[in-house]
Amino acid sequence: MALLMAKADCSECPIRHRAVCARCDADELERLEQIKYYRNYEPGQTIAWADDEMPFVASVVAGVATLSQTLEDGRTQMVGLLLPSDFIGRPGRATSPYDVTAVSDVTLCCFRRKPFEELLTTTPHVSERLLDMTLDELDAAREWMLVLGRKTAREKIASLLTIIARRESVIGMAPLSGPIVVNLPLTREAMADYLGLTLETVSRQISALKREGIIQLDGKRRIVVPDFQDLLIETGDDMDGGLVS
Repeated sequence: MALLMAKADCSECPIRHRAVCARCDADELERLEQIKYYRNYEPGQTIAWADDEMPFVASVVAGVATLSQTLEDGRTQMVGLLLPSDFIGRPGRATSPYDVTAVSDVTLCCFRRKPFEELLTTTPHVSERLLDMTLDELDAAREWMLVLGRKTAREKIASLLTIIARRESVIGMAPLSGPIVVNLPLTREAMADYLGLTLETVSRQISALKREGIIQLDGKRRIVVPDFQDLLIETGDDMDGGLVS
C-alpha cells in the first residue's frame, strides 16, 4: 500500500520548473496546493492497474516507474519509462490504459482528478504546460520507435543511457560535460524487455562499451560516462538528431 506524505513547499520541489506546474504564478500554485497530496511507493509496487479507476493524476517527483501492457495470453511489454517531472494520468479519463509500476522508490505529487480537471478550464498556465508536455511525450515516443525499429543493439543501449543522462542533467541542473554519472533505474532484465533484446545481448553490449572506455561501471546500477560526446556517437545519431548515413 502506498504511503501518504505530508505536503511539501512547492518552492523546494526538485521538479518545480519542469513539471505541470512550471508556469504557475503564486495564486495558481496556491490553488494546486489545495488539491495536492504526496504518495510514496516501493520498488515493484503497482501505482495503477490498467483499466482500473484512477482517482488522481500526478507528477513524478523522484524515482522511476514503468508503463507496461499485458496481452490476453499473459505476455507483458514495457512501453515507457516515467522519470522525474513526468505526468501520470490523463484528465478526462478515469482509468489508466497501462499498468504503472515503481521500479525504484517513487514519490508522486498527486492531484485529485476531478478538481484538477476543473482547474484546467480556469488556469491557462497549467493547461498550456500540460499540452507542451504531451507534445514532448509524443516526440519522445516517435524517437523511441526509431530506436526500437532501426538501431543496433549497441545503439539502443547507448540511446537509453543518453536519454537518462539528459533527464538527470536537466533535473539536477548539471552540465553534460566531463565525467557524468548515470543512475540506471532498470535491471539488465528490464532493459532487455524495454529494448527488445535478450539479457545476454544487453550484458555483452554493456561489457563492450566498458571495455572500450565509453562507460565505466560503479556497482550494478551506477554508470560513469567519462566523455558524453563519445557515448553520443555510439547512439548512431548525428549532431542534428538524425541517423548517420
